[in-house]
Amino acid sequence: LLARRAGAGEEVMAATAWLWAEVPVPVRVDLAAVAAQCAWAGQQARALLVVPTVRLLVLLSLAMTVMILLEKLFVAAVCYAAKAFGHRPESRYRWRPIAASACKAGGGDEEDGIVIVGSSSGSAAFPVVLVQIPMYNEREVYKVSIGAACALEWPSDRMVIQVLDDSTDPVVKDLVKIECQRWKSKGVNIRYEVRENRKGYKAGALKQGLMRDYVRECEFIAMFDADFQPESDFLLRTVPFLVHNPDIALVQTRWKFVNSDECLLTRFQEMSLDYHFKFEQEAGSIVYSFFGFNGTAGVWRISAINDAGGWNDRTTVEDMDLAVRTALLGWKFVYVGDVKVRSELPSTFKAYRFQQHRWSCGPANLFKKMLKVSFWSKLHLLYDFFFVGKIAAHTLTFIYYCFAIPVSVFFPEIQIPLWGVVYVPTVITLCKSLGSPSSFHLVILWVLFENVMSLHRIKATITGLLDTRRVNEWVVTEKLGDANKTEPAMEGLDDVQVIDVELSTPLVPKLEKRRTRLWDKYNCSEIPVGTCIIICGCYDVLYAKKGYYIYLFIQGLAFLVVGFEYIGTRPPSAE
Repeated sequence: LLARRAGAGEEVMAATAWLWAEVPVPVRVDLAAVAAQCAWAGQQARALLVVPTVRLLVLLSLAMTVMILLEKLFVAAVCYAAKAFGHRPESRYRWRPIAASACKAGGGDEEDGIVIVGSSSGSAAFPVVLVQIPMYNEREVYKVSIGAACALEWPSDRMVIQVLDDSTDPVVKDLVKIECQRWKSKGVNIRYEVRENRKGYKAGALKQGLMRDYVRECEFIAMFDADFQPESDFLLRTVPFLVHNPDIALVQTRWKFVNSDECLLTRFQEMSLDYHFKFEQEAGSIVYSFFGFNGTAGVWRISAINDAGGWNDRTTVEDMDLAVRTALLGWKFVYVGDVKVRSELPSTFKAYRFQQHRWSCGPANLFKKMLKVSFWSKLHLLYDFFFVGKIAAHTLTFIYYCFAIPVSVFFPEIQIPLWGVVYVPTVITLCKSLGSPSSFHLVILWVLFENVMSLHRIKATITGLLDTRRVNEWVVTEKLGDANKTEPAMEGLDDVQVIDVELSTPLVPKLEKRRTRLWDKYNCSEIPVGTCIIICGCYDVLYAKKGYYIYLFIQGLAFLVVGFEYIGTRPPSAE
């Protein structure tokens, strides 16, 4: 009995020990101490990492702001000085009408001292010009561009019009081909060219177009995108620069917009592009004899293109790439702002956003590839043209005005000088607004919109610098056919009969109603950025008291307006 009781006692003790071994002993956590440690770690991170980083961004932004200010003042001074002293392209380079040359050669039919353009006896004095029109599914504008090119005043036996059609829509292909045949039946020397694939996109099409046998006789190339409508005297006013100045490789003309008053988005684009042409291109032509080719509305010397290695599709800015390589060989460029070519601006925000991605990503990627060039020998090319104009301008706007200034309200120790917040940005804005004096009342809205677009431009710039996945993304800018609303450029031409065509598919396909996803309906990048900026403004009102809240509220609202698609027009398929 005693043994049994002893054994039972041992079992109870063993079971009790097992229970204590399995049940964890509760440990008391001092939450106040943990919170204090986290607060200390946060303060250390704030003092050693966050504040120095934001301060560094502010200092770099202020430095780049001063760089951009000096560049804008220099450009304005050059252009106004040239205007005051009558420094026109015709006074800097030799220029005289080719018709006069033909008269002096004694070969042409003369009326009032001018050779009749198109007369066979006087056409020998005219160089052979190739007119290239690259196209891609341009249903809305193909007739206007082809008609304007065919209406150019130039001897018919000294001009070849080449339509480079990369269309993937068979209906559009047939329409473009028929249009070319229609003009060919009227005696116009027009060639319709297609290729098996779209390799190289526009650069590939232009490069292959130059390989045709009949191009060997051509000396110059006039290039027009599908929505561009040159005036009939375009060649007569531009080609003489190339004929009488063998060191000039390119003559660039100005763009004129047929739909600038369609909506606020097109008006903003006109303000930006007017400054680019009136000041940036003009100053580059006067001081350096170099500027970026705009890809259209220009005339090239074919020998200069061949000298530079031809068209290259390594970036999405094949026009700028060719211009840079040509300039490095010593060729000169001239900008003729008095010659204007009508074109269409993208009126939908989606089309404009894709265009700006290409225009921002391509130059950044080209800048990376051009770093091998000697810096001191090409100071203007690398510093002014690329770094200030294409890199700093795109990154500064977002980093400084949409990040550093809003975030600085959370850090009392970061004080941005008044000249960096108000004075310098104001002067830069006033300089850029000189391109469109009639739109001066829209300057504030324009600046807010440009700040919104800086979000997309900085993403595109980083993409180009890092060679990431979207670096060679090419999306053709959508055209809605607004150019057709203007008066045709083919004045004086006889009307022609419309050719009836039997199509296998209807011209206007039946629209199917599809369910739109939320992220496709709105611009989701702008909405969170605008919300954060408005939160910064609220903090400034309640706590920081730095006085930035007025700017932060309206800038955040601008992001939200664009984010919810209250900018531009809607394409017909979206209605």
